Amino acid sequence: MEKNFVCIICPRGCRIKVDDEGVITGNFCKRGIGYVKTEMTAPTRVVTTTVKTIYPELPRISVKTDKPIPKGLIYDIMEKINETIISKPMAIGEILIENILDTGSNIVLTKPCLK
Repeated sequence: MEKNFVCIICPRGCRIKVDDEGVITGNFCKRGIGYVKTEMTAPTRVVTTTVKTIYPELPRISVKTDKPIPKGLIYDIMEKINETIISKPMAIGEILIENILDTGSNIVLTKPCLK
């Protein structure tokens, strides 16, 4: 069965196909081939979301994983993030949760929380 992908590695958004024999077509660069191979074997994502704070003027602050995590762990990671509340000033890039769910990825702030 043929599989279709839209590559998200660069803004070009190549429409890539993988046929029944595993032949990859439609990519304009090598990075598209790597993307599709990863998507077919072990898909990963960078999670971007928000986390609660104790500050009424800034009730939520943006965070993300600093490395891609296995796609299958997104819901478990979101559960852990949703249990977390920032209660002190923190800078951009500061680690909020280290090595979340033993993925090797940290949850870091993408906006300062400088109450």
